[in-house]
Amino acid sequence: MTKKTFINPIPDPLLTTGDIARYCHTTVMQVNRWIKNKELKAFRYPGGHYRIIKEEFRSFLQRNDMPIVEEYFEEKGRKKILIADDDPSVVDAIRHLLVKQNEEYQVETAFDGYETLIKAGDFKPDLLILDIRMPKIDGLEICRRLREDKNITSGIKILAITGHSEAYDRDMVMDSGANDYLLKPFDTKTIMASVEKLLQ
Repeated sequence: MTKKTFINPIPDPLLTTGDIARYCHTTVMQVNRWIKNKELKAFRYPGGHYRIIKEEFRSFLQRNDMPIVEEYFEEKGRKKILIADDDPSVVDAIRHLLVKQNEEYQVETAFDGYETLIKAGDFKPDLLILDIRMPKIDGLEICRRLREDKNITSGIKILAITGHSEAYDRDMVMDSGANDYLLKPFDTKTIMASVEKLLQ
C-alpha cells in the first residue's frame, strides 16, 4: 500500500465497514465476518449499521500483522460539520453545497433530535447546522442540552435554520443557545457566509 491509495479522507472518529474494506482491499462481507467473529470490535447504530473506532481498527491491524499507514490515523484538523434536518432533500442539498465549496469539510448528518444529540457527542462537530422543527426533540431543546454539556459540546457553534419564523422567532432561537439564525429558503451565498463566519 502507498499513501496515494487514500484519496478521500476517512471520517473521524468513526469508521464504517466500507472504510475498513477499502483500507484492507477486501469486501464489506469479510469485514462483517471479522466483526461477527469478534476479531474486530465494533458497535451498531439503531439502524443496524456498524461503526468502528479508529483506535480499535489500529489494534486489529497490529494484532494481525497488517500494514499501518500512519497518515491514515493522523488527525487532519479538518472542520467538522453536522447537518440535522428531518427533510432528507434539505440535508442532501446542504451537504452537497458544503463539499462543493470546500472539500476539506468533514460532514455528518442526523434526521431527528435524538440522533442529533448522539452524533453531537460522538462526532464533536465544530458546527451544527440545525433545523429547529425536528421530530423527537426539537431544536430549541437540542440547543439547550448542548450548551449545558460544558465538557463535550460547549464549543460547538450552532447555525439554526427554520421555515417557521412565526413559531420560532430569532430572539427565541438565539436565547436557546444558537450562534446564528437563517430562514428557509436561503440562497447559497447566505448560508455559506454564515458557515464561514462561524468556523473562523
